[in-house]
Amino acid sequence: MIKFICYPKCSTCKKAQAWLDENGIEYEVRDIKTDNPSREEVSAWHKASGLPLRRFFNTSGILYREMNLKDKLGGMSEEEQLALLASDGMMVKRPIAVSDGAVLVGFNADKWEILK
Repeated sequence: MIKFICYPKCSTCKKAQAWLDENGIEYEVRDIKTDNPSREEVSAWHKASGLPLRRFFNTSGILYREMNLKDKLGGMSEEEQLALLASDGMMVKRPIAVSDGAVLVGFNADKWEILK
């Protein structure tokens, strides 16, 4: 079963959830704000996704902008970045779909086809 990590008020998350429903894909919902991912989870998702760690940051989020992370991330170690991502679920880009074969960050219907 797919783990669907989202923020219920996020419009992109709502689109992704509708896409999962329309395609008959079973999933388990996890609210990223109330059930913050751990450092270990973010690390595992990062490794499984093959994406750069910076792609896991919610660059349009208030926290990201308030902390001026656009300019700071490049000087941070991977450990520091993982700790920051694990510090607050709203720091993490969403939605995230975790399956046995893939970790998808952000919603793109074409890329999510692999979940079928």
